Amino acid sequence: MADIHIVNGPNLNLLGRRQPEIYGKRHFEEFLEELKERFAGHRLHYFQSNGEGSLIDYLHKVGFGRVGIVLNAGAYTHTSIALADAVAAITAPVVEVHISNVHAREAFRHHSYLAPVCVGSIVGLGLSGYALAVQYLIEHLEHEQ
Repeated sequence: MADIHIVNGPNLNLLGRRQPEIYGKRHFEEFLEELKERFAGHRLHYFQSNGEGSLIDYLHKVGFGRVGIVLNAGAYTHTSIALADAVAAITAPVVEVHISNVHAREAFRHHSYLAPVCVGSIVGLGLSGYALAVQYLIEHLEHEQ
C-alpha cells in the first residue's frame, strides 16, 4: 500500500469555475473521489494552498519516508526557486503535473523551476495527468522495496 500526497498550488481551489475552457468544468474534490476509488488499495492525501510558504511547509512535513508526491504548483512552477529548493531537499519522488499544456500557452509558462528536481512532468492531459502520476508513483514505490 502506497502513500501518495497530491499537492495543488495557487488558484487550483477554483477548478470548475476558473477558466473552464483551459482547466475544465470539474471541481478537484469531485475528481479526487474518483481517484480514491480507482486506487482504493492505496492512501491518497490531498493538500491545496494558495500560499507558497504553506506548500513548502507541507512538502517538508510529508516529503521524507516511503511516500510519493504529485505536485501541481500552478504559477509557482514558473517563479519559485524556493519551492524547487523544497522539492530538491526532500527524499520523496515528486511528479510535476499541469492540467493545461503549458508549452502551448504564454511564453513565461514554458519554463519550470520544478522540472529539474522532479522525477517527471505530465502536462496538457487534463485531470488525467494526476491519475497517471499516481500510477507511476505507486509502481515506483513498489519497485523500491
